[in-house]
Amino acid sequence: MAYPLQALRTFVEVGGRGSVKAAAQALHVTPGAVSQQIRLLEDRLGVVLLTRERMGMRLTAAGASFHNKLLDAFRQIDQAVEALEASKGRRTLTISTVATFAASWLVPRLGRFKQLHPDIEIRVEATSELVDLHRDRVDIALRHGLGDYPGLDVVPLMAPVLIPVASSEFLHEHQAVIREVQDCLNYPLLHDADRADWPLWLKAHGGEADERADRGSAFEDDFLLIRAAEAGQGLALVPQAYAQNEIAAGRLVQVLDKPWPARFAYYAVTRPGAADRSEVRLFMEWMLAEAAP
Repeated sequence: MAYPLQALRTFVEVGGRGSVKAAAQALHVTPGAVSQQIRLLEDRLGVVLLTRERMGMRLTAAGASFHNKLLDAFRQIDQAVEALEASKGRRTLTISTVATFAASWLVPRLGRFKQLHPDIEIRVEATSELVDLHRDRVDIALRHGLGDYPGLDVVPLMAPVLIPVASSEFLHEHQAVIREVQDCLNYPLLHDADRADWPLWLKAHGGEADERADRGSAFEDDFLLIRAAEAGQGLALVPQAYAQNEIAAGRLVQVLDKPWPARFAYYAVTRPGAADRSEVRLFMEWMLAEAAP
């Protein structure tokens, strides 16, 4: 009896991620479609593979054994595809990172890498989802965090420096006078998602946060934060590397020369041994050289 490949792949994703929602995001389908594929597979097999718990989905004993075998099978498929591409003389790299880093730092520089290595094809996946390098067909993940990624090879890439910026229109409209860090609290502030950067920045430069440091709009993505500052909605702390073009073009103004290293850094993360491939090694070396300045 033949079994639908899509249902098998969906089961592998749900079993590995422990969540229908996470699997749906990884497969770029709806949670309802994922649930339907799992029901289809269980009906065809006549076996319960997953049980729903308060924290997500758990593999049954039969499901866990089946999942391990399928995982090995899909790995072999991936290896076969990679071998075929290699036999055709194609060298490809898939890079996964968040959209902001891709748009503001990585993509504008990729032309230089292509000039050095025109035979290597680059595919950039810009997603906020955390890819699993042991399952997903991703060669290098550029992750933003504290560098703790067990079972993977981790290379520090850069630690973003945050600077306070605003649009010139905002500064003119508010007749802003900002000479000390504490002066920033007199104006509307824009925040990152956890609203932690302004209090930490103030403390790092001898200031003191009060209730004003928590007010204002918050944004999940640095790109949105920069756009809000450009639109004159307030003062923002943004990564200097992301705002260089806006500052050079006059769309943003750095209001104080008070840089501050963010708590989280960017890391290049690969499967163990991935750098043995020449294209992975070359791309890693190029990124480190680009990040050095």
